Amino acid sequence: MTRVLTFGTFDLFHIGHVNMLLRAAELGDHVTVGVSSDALNFSKKGRYPVYREEHRMAIVASLACVHEVFVEESLELKGDYIREHRADVLVMGDDWAGKFDHYRELCDVVYLPRTAEVSTTDIIQSIRDDL
Repeated sequence: MTRVLTFGTFDLFHIGHVNMLLRAAELGDHVTVGVSSDALNFSKKGRYPVYREEHRMAIVASLACVHEVFVEESLELKGDYIREHRADVLVMGDDWAGKFDHYRELCDVVYLPRTAEVSTTDIIQSIRDDL
């Protein structure tokens, strides 16, 4: 069995999230997803997600292509998460290209292209602009 591990915030769940998770599922038999904690998202982006972490986790866990979900507490723990979840493949968006290559000693690292013209940040900005 090939185990795939990926990460994300998955706030305001959209087609880009779906596309990434479906493509990740094509790379293995078991998909585990680390959903960024509210605190981690704040430290990365300077804002809290619109949806609380338990809600984002429930959304991701409800997908047929996802087998396991956990809270990602820190970017620096990726190696520990790879070992803990026995990942054969780490999947990240191509906006992170090259940044996780040092984990190739633990597993394959694949960077998938993001879905063009859709991002949570842009959706949030569009909503703000309409207020």
